[in-house]
Amino acid sequence: MNMHGVIFDLDGVIVNTAKFHYKGWKKLADKLGLPFDEEKNEKLKGLSRRDSLLAMLGKDPGEDKAAKWCEEKNAYYLEFVGQIDKSEILPGAMELVREIQKDKGWKQALASSSKNAKLILNKLDLTKYFDAVVDGSETEKAKPDPALFLLAAKKLGLPTDDVVVVEDAESGVAAARAGKMKVIGLGDPKILVGADLVLKDLSQIDLSGIGRLFSKAAASR
Repeated sequence: MNMHGVIFDLDGVIVNTAKFHYKGWKKLADKLGLPFDEEKNEKLKGLSRRDSLLAMLGKDPGEDKAAKWCEEKNAYYLEFVGQIDKSEILPGAMELVREIQKDKGWKQALASSSKNAKLILNKLDLTKYFDAVVDGSETEKAKPDPALFLLAAKKLGLPTDDVVVVEDAESGVAAARAGKMKVIGLGDPKILVGADLVLKDLSQIDLSGIGRLFSKAAASR
């Protein structure tokens, strides 16, 4: 039996940290006198911190200001995320990562653009479930570039054909597709175009359901 792997994004997939990111960007936007709401925040999903800043500003303010404002936003985020606890773990996530951990035919990784991903995992005692963790500090290439997921697959020791990515962002789905991986999207099917399967959350799938994606692909060859 082939070994298979699942690569999870963090924000909006395993943990509900999206609201803390929103609060951080909102606080910075208010300071800079910029209009910013949840609709604008939705467009930042999956982007790196710097790319999120540029998207929020609509222009490049130059390296010095960009670095300064990114650090300010991160400080705000860490202030808010200090409140996080296990109640922020999203429906179905714990059940699925535990099921994968127990199955010898599967490996799992966490791959997030956030440079704070390891901090969040440690704070919620989730690190022990993952065979590999990749965060935004390990590659300068942000989604929709597949670099983050390719590195995670490499750390798992698996070819991309044997990996499925779980994402909630349009850019993340595009990144997984660019890396020749299968994709499960969580959210709106109209936004997550290109995903092999779109669900509301992880409570709607188990390991056998993920396995069927590979069986279907094998049958179509």
